[in-house]
Amino acid sequence: MRHPVSTIGLDLPAHRRVFAGFFLYAFGLGGFFPRLAELQRSMGVSEGELGLGLIGAAVGTLLSLSFGGRLIERIGHRRMLLAVPPAIPVGYALAAHAQGPLALFLILLPAGVLIGAIEVVVNLEADRVEHAGGRRIMNRAHAFWSFGFFGAGLLGTLCARVGLTPQWQLALMVPLSLVLTVVLLGRFEPAAARSGDHGGETPHFAAPTAGIMALVALSFSALVLEGAGFDWSAIYMRDAQGAPAYLGALAVATGAFAQAATRYLADRHVERHSPLVVARSLLVVLGIGDVLVFFAPNAPLALLGFALMGVGTSVLFPLAMSAAAQRRDRPAAVNVAALAQTAFVSFMLAPPLLGLVAEHAGIRWSFGIGLPLVLLSLAVSGVLRGGGAAARAHEA
Repeated sequence: MRHPVSTIGLDLPAHRRVFAGFFLYAFGLGGFFPRLAELQRSMGVSEGELGLGLIGAAVGTLLSLSFGGRLIERIGHRRMLLAVPPAIPVGYALAAHAQGPLALFLILLPAGVLIGAIEVVVNLEADRVEHAGGRRIMNRAHAFWSFGFFGAGLLGTLCARVGLTPQWQLALMVPLSLVLTVVLLGRFEPAAARSGDHGGETPHFAAPTAGIMALVALSFSALVLEGAGFDWSAIYMRDAQGAPAYLGALAVATGAFAQAATRYLADRHVERHSPLVVARSLLVVLGIGDVLVFFAPNAPLALLGFALMGVGTSVLFPLAMSAAAQRRDRPAAVNVAALAQTAFVSFMLAPPLLGLVAEHAGIRWSFGIGLPLVLLSLAVSGVLRGGGAAARAHEA
């Protein structure tokens, strides 16, 4: 018997429903960060205390990724995709009323559990639809994640510009996310599992090998600077540039849009050139953007820097994931799990900890510290050598 919700909403093709899932997931959590500078002041906390509070989401996500696989499969992808995207903004709406770092940590912990769960579901659905249709959609799916973050950032910019408080904006995002979820995913039906699929169960922690650690190092700069852009760009615009709140929110939206557009167009460039050439080109762009943000004397140049950082961070991690899956030293699922778990810790934990750097050295250094990481990524980028041929052979 079909659920009543299954008769509501747009009748989208399978790949577009996957895109909608990525979009809604990011939209639900993305409204919080454009207003973070204002929320910091209302909480009365330092950058270091704010960063420690933000780690709550990281801890919840890591717990969910490590231990939630069986429960996610028991609940089912359809129920998860209908329930979780509207639930995530509830957590962030409550977090907007936190009165200190401990309260912020505790409120964001269950939000992080939901983020980890939906991360598993949307990526599994993208992989299954990609496999069934015989066409690459993963980079475009992640592009819609960035479009969702951009949409939330743009909404935050408009709300800040008209003077709507962050608390009201985040409260209004709850019913908006619910309506969008019903419209876009009301008729969602899960894709068939791949033959031999183990239902998403992986070891609680897959130990990384030396080769996987090289791929972590390759993507580390992108993961840290992507998170730094989302977490700290609004505060950077306020403290380093003296910009109004709406320009701080616009900085978040600018980076997300540049990242989304690059991800959407990336597949053709990877196929035309090679993963190594694309990765090195993006790392150069990322380094230029990072230097520009660090030294920017005014807000327009800073926004340009954030846009270049969005381009540079766009597909380095997906390229590393593809390389991990193509390694032959262990089963692909184990290598992918090892990279995902190790890298996700970097993505979720490192940017909040940059608050301590901002507090003691200044907000510019929260971005300046990324330049050595870009150089490290360039130094190990040879780990992708031959990746284009491997990918083509895999597809053939």
